Amino acid sequence: MNTEEKTETKMAEKAIYKVLINAPIEKVWSELVKTDEVLPFFFGAVCKTEKGLAVGAPFAMETPNGAFRSVVGKVLAFDPPHRYSHSFKFTGHDDPPCIVTYELKEVEGGVEFSLITTNVPEGTKTQQGMAQGGKFIVETFKAVVETGRPSFGGRMMLGMMGLFQPWTPKASQTKNWPFDKISKL
Repeated sequence: MNTEEKTETKMAEKAIYKVLINAPIEKVWSELVKTDEVLPFFFGAVCKTEKGLAVGAPFAMETPNGAFRSVVGKVLAFDPPHRYSHSFKFTGHDDPPCIVTYELKEVEGGVEFSLITTNVPEGTKTQQGMAQGGKFIVETFKAVVETGRPSFGGRMMLGMMGLFQPWTPKASQTKNWPFDKISKL
């Protein structure tokens, strides 16, 4: 007789990080969806794809030298210039993927930019990382779009993060996350 109980994973509440960006929506969108360039607002990672960002396409956020992929996922929605959604998995954690959605809405004074996280397993390292990273991402994104570079504090944080690359988990090495593996998440 099997006495094991099936446990359901409890999900954290949806988290929304918003900022008003003083720029045209086209500029905000084009900055958000850049590939093959260092993206300071994504912690200095480069968004790599096989054939560009499109629904169903796998992507990876990797170090500029290509040695590590910190985040992987698949594009779930791509509606320029208003909505982009993708699955999101930290390669250094055993947590299942969650969902990240970016929404852009033209308002007086610019663009309301929202970063929304859903399906994040409660109490996980992913939840902790998303909670810490959300505010940094929207604030740094705003600075990059409006001024062309991160704030002084953002630049300091990015510099410190670069110093810690040698301690990145081996599980995050790019060779462990080829696009065919990412496609199966």
